[in-house]
Amino acid sequence: MSGNEQQTEAEPARRWRAGEHILWRYRDHGGPGRPGGDPGFAICRPVTVVRDSPELLAVWLAPDTECVRPALVADGSPLHEQPLATRYTAPRTAVRDRWRGAGVLKLARPGDPWSVWLFWDEDWAFRSWYVNLEEPRTRWSEGIDSEDHFLDISVFPDRSWLWRDEDEFAEAQRAGLMGAEKADRVRRAGRAAVAALRAWEAPFSDGWEHWRPDPSWEVPELPASWGRTPARATL
Repeated sequence: MSGNEQQTEAEPARRWRAGEHILWRYRDHGGPGRPGGDPGFAICRPVTVVRDSPELLAVWLAPDTECVRPALVADGSPLHEQPLATRYTAPRTAVRDRWRGAGVLKLARPGDPWSVWLFWDEDWAFRSWYVNLEEPRTRWSEGIDSEDHFLDISVFPDRSWLWRDEDEFAEAQRAGLMGAEKADRVRRAGRAAVAALRAWEAPFSDGWEHWRPDPSWEVPELPASWGRTPARATL
């Protein structure tokens, strides 16, 4: 199925079992750097389901997983290596690559305009939580889709925190990828996330930093159809 083919019927939004493989994807923002302004998908990461309940979707991104990331059309270099002033205007595409370093646990609660990621060192020393501000996820039979909102928050084991990527958030607005109304909505979401972490609510208080993946799990494969665009249901 091509990346532009739309499913004509809604796909089932069943709960996934622990150990199943799904796709965690982010749409491209389009704009002048994307050929034809086609939003497409900028990021696709095959992940293993840890838990899928009405309250939480938890997935594991294993080390060395083949993923899709944004890159410059000119030489295939990662987008984050491009100078900030032209990062969102230089022509870009999506390329296959491997997830580097330790794995990541991703947690998403239905309706939250963010997901929470947990990072460890390769010896399983816990490093931090990472609040990724994004559109509330939509789900389809093979995974979930969202749109990244540039602005993020790092939260450390001592419960201190700091904003991340404020420069990218500002540049995305200057480049026309995010209007003023949407930017205000993202800032409000960020403040709500900060309020949740200051109150030490779930998922920060749930002990996920002590979680470990099942050693029998295999690394998911990136399917050839990773860019398909099916009908979706709200997560």
